[in-house]
Amino acid sequence: MATRLRKSPRLKDFDYVGPYAYSLTFVTRQRSEVFQDASLVQLVELALLRACAQHSFDLHAYCFMPDHLHVLVSGGADSRLTDFVRLFKQLSGYAAKQKLSAPLWQISYYDHVLRREEDLAQVARYIWSNPVRAGLVDDFRQYPYAGPRPLLED
Repeated sequence: MATRLRKSPRLKDFDYVGPYAYSLTFVTRQRSEVFQDASLVQLVELALLRACAQHSFDLHAYCFMPDHLHVLVSGGADSRLTDFVRLFKQLSGYAAKQKLSAPLWQISYYDHVLRREEDLAQVARYIWSNPVRAGLVDDFRQYPYAGPRPLLED
């Protein structure tokens, strides 16, 4: 029987370079609910901020659900999404492995390239509302694992 290669979830004719906005979802290995630990969330958040800074991405929203992470970022003219994601997963995975003694992430991630007519603020509110839809809180501002906090409070 021939080995089937997994199909890439990336868009075939798109290079993911330049001033685009992306909604990303990263899922934990075996859907482990590790993001109920505030210290681990803090480590992964720091890795996210470092990767954004190093690869010229603006962080508009994020929300750590128990077993996955939603992120909304936008890049500059030379920003490469694949480089940003690689660094983020490397930094966060290493930090988490020191704490958990296990891999943090599933292979790959889900992405949605926002169309120009899509409103960043509306997508951010959708991301921040995940804990409400999941029944974790009544108001997204109550959820401690979402941010950036200054944007969340607007």
